[in-house]
Formats: sequence, structure tokens, C-alpha cells
Amino acid sequence: MISKLLSHFGRYLIMMGTAVARPEKSAMYYKETMRQMNDIGVGSLIIVIIISLFIGAVTAIQFAYQLDGTLVPIYYIGYIVRDSAIIELAPTITCLVLAGKVGSNMAAEIGGMRQKEHIDAMEIMGVNTAAYLVMPKVVAAIAVIPLLVAIAAFISIVGGYVAAVPTGLMSAEEYIQGARSFFEPYNVFLMFIKAVVFAYLLTSISCYQGYFVKGGSIELGKASTNAVVISDIMILLADYLIAVILT
Repeated sequence: MISKLLSHFGRYLIMMGTAVARPEKSAMYYKETMRQMNDIGVGSLIIVIIISLFIGAVTAIQFAYQLDGTLVPIYYIGYIVRDSAIIELAPTITCLVLAGKVGSNMAAEIGGMRQKEHIDAMEIMGVNTAAYLVMPKVVAAIAVIPLLVAIAAFISIVGGYVAAVPTGLMSAEEYIQGARSFFEPYNVFLMFIKAVVFAYLLTSISCYQGYFVKGGSIELGKASTNAVVISDIMILLADYLIAVILT
């Protein structure tokens, strides 16, 4: 078991080392990176907005229930929703969802190219396939996913407002007061650090699973599943390590 894990880790490092090589043709890499940014960013925007809206709404309602009958000021709901979204919910939940949507798609795309021998044909033509297939996806994810996380944090705060104010749990002034109270800019920095790390993990792991797939459609399905599962586990582990190191 350990030897198998070390073997996979070694192949992963070799693939990523090859992927950072200088592009043969910069224009081709730029075009592919733009395509990936569109697929990852624009293609995932709607699902991120919907999930973030309900995350903020549920957080506000749950904390309103917990604070009912206590001496804690009601405006703390806005403060809790804001910090929960920025520090944890927006980066982690968003990237877990993207691992399922984007990661499985990347693994299936590259795995299909491997099975149809497109990758072998490109290598015969002298193309660095690891660089061309992996690096644009990693660069695009690192550029776009932090923007999606920032949008998710904002929409979560809006979702808390929508759930708390129109329903009469608290006034608009109280929610806004809470959302503006005790703000720490370092939390936003922490959110973007998590977003960049999670973006790298979910794309590189998914690409690895597709790049080295063998067999037929069953193995491709397993590779897509493994891409999601392993990415989610590594995101949660990285989330814990970042919390320990940076907080």
C-alpha cells in the first residue's frame, strides 16, 4: 500500500516537473489557457452563486436559532456569517464543488485523449504533452478560482441578508452592523491563500488521474471518480494544515 502511494506520488512529481517546462509555442498555450479560464470560471459561475446563496442563508438561520434567548447581540449574526463565509465556507465548499465539476471533467478529457492515443501522437510530433495538457489548466484554475471564491463569499453574505432581514429575524441595520463589525483584512488574505492552494490541488490531481489512465471506459470512470475523491481529501487536509500554520 505504502509503496503504491509512493509510486503514484513520484509519478505525480515527475509529471508536474515536466509540465513546468518552457512552452514550445507560447500562442498555443495562451489560447488553451484562455479556453480553460472560460470553462472553469464562466462555466462554474451559476452553480457557485446558487450554492453560496444557500450557504449564507442557512448559516444565518442556524445562528439565529442558536442565539435565540441568549444575551448575545442579534447583530452578531451578520458578523458570524461574514467571517464563516470568508474564512472557511467560501474557499472550502466552492473548491469541493469544483473538484466534482471541473476535476472530473479534466480527468475525463485527458483520459479520453490517452485512450484514443492522441497523447501518444502528440508526443511523436515532439509536443511536451504534460506541459500542454496540464499547465494551462493549472494556470487557469489558479487565476480564476480565487475570483470564484471571492464571489462566493460576497454572495454568501448576501444570502444571509436575504434569509435574515425579509423574514423578520433582524433589521437591515443590525445585519449590516454585524457584517461591518470586527473586520480583519488578514481573513481575506487567508481566503485567497486557501483558494490558490485548493485550485492547484484539484487541477493537478485531476490531470494526473487522467494522464496515466489505462484500459477502457470502466477505468476512465474510475479515474474520474478517483480525481474527485482524492482532490476532496487533499483539499480538506490542506485546509487543516493552512489553519494550523496561518492562524
